[in-house]
Formats: sequence, C-alpha cells, structure tokens
Amino acid sequence: MDSLPALTRRQSRAIDELAIDHYGIPSMVLMENAGRGVVEVLLSEGDGLGDEPAREVAILCGKGNNAGDGFVVARHLAILGIRAKVLLLATAGELRGDALQNYEILTRCDVPVVDLSGVSNVASMLDAEASDAAWLADALLGTGAIGEPREPYSTAIEWMNRQSALRLAVDVPSGLDCDTGQPAGCCVRADHTCTFVAPKVGFAEPSAGEYVGKLHVVSIGIPPRLIAEVANR
Repeated sequence: MDSLPALTRRQSRAIDELAIDHYGIPSMVLMENAGRGVVEVLLSEGDGLGDEPAREVAILCGKGNNAGDGFVVARHLAILGIRAKVLLLATAGELRGDALQNYEILTRCDVPVVDLSGVSNVASMLDAEASDAAWLADALLGTGAIGEPREPYSTAIEWMNRQSALRLAVDVPSGLDCDTGQPAGCCVRADHTCTFVAPKVGFAEPSAGEYVGKLHVVSIGIPPRLIAEVANR
C-alpha cells in the first residue's frame, strides 16, 4: 500500500476510463474484482465470519457503481454460504449500467433484496431488517459524491453509526470527501474501508482517520504502469 501513489477523485475516474477504453478491461470485470476483493477483506477481518454462516452481512446500497460493488459483494458472500442481505435505498429503476446488470444478476440468486426507497420510516425498517447483522457494508455513495448526503442516505448513515455491528465502507465512507478528507455533517464512521486501486489523497488528512478506520487497498486488476502514468501527469 505504501508504494502506491494516493489518487484524487479525478485520477481515479481517469484510471477506470483508461483501463476500459485503452487496455480493454471490461468495466464489469473491474466491478467483479472490486466486490470479490471486499469479500476477501471481510473474511480476513471477520473474526470467523466464514466459519459461522449464521452471522449476517447487511449491505446498504444506493444507485451508482458503489451499489454495483455492493451487489457483487452480496453475491459472493452467498456463494460462500455466508448470509447476506441487500438493503436498497434507491429504486431499481434508478440503477444504470454495470450496477443495473449486477442487480439483475443478484435477483436471480438466493440473496434477499429489500427495497427501502419508498418507505416513510427508514430507520425503523433498518431496525427490522438488519439490527442483528454482524457487519454492515456501506455501498451508498462512492468517490464521486460531494457535499451533504441527502435523504434517505443521511438517515441510513446515522442509523449505521448507531449500530454495534462492525462497519465496512466500500471504496470510501459515505459522506467523506475523498479529495479533502473532510467529513460531511453526516458521514459513515467505518471500522474498515476497502478502497480500490490506491489510497485516496483525502484519507491522509487528520480529519479522515476516525471515518476511514483501518484502510485496505483492494486491487481490481489495474496494471501498475497505468496507475503510475495517471498519478504522474
């Protein structure tokens, strides 16, 4: 991790685009690698999670590619026999591209997907659906999100922070600006963050530490030469 250059939001996007457009790596492959990498971290940090399949992982998903990563996480947990549940804070109709495709794959698997997008009391529904989860995965907002999270994400974030379950952020804690390291007024306090490709520049800021928790850099199959090329521009 120390040998990897820290990336900005723009650099992270550029690396993805170059990997897809010039290296020919399909975007679905990158998303698949991302989700599987998160599951590997969950297994390594999960204190026997793989040996106790009754312990549930609840994945809170929004509508962007971050949600798509979350759908992959849920599928691979289920493949390993670990109970997983997706709590969807957006409507399925808002999903696009790879996120939509992975959602459609997930609906054909034995993973519960609970649509919370139209409920009047999100916190109460989260209590009912996931209060006994061993882990909560934050796949709500990705690196592109800036500013204060809106409803229903803000309520979901506040709910997550009140739970005793361990919290894992997918790529970036929702509500944390990955460039500045400044948290919004409502920001996930992760115990672990699985960020993709390389650390983000904001993670090194003192203001970010209590939200990022233990940082894990997950490879998604990007060649090191490409990372260096973009970082050195």
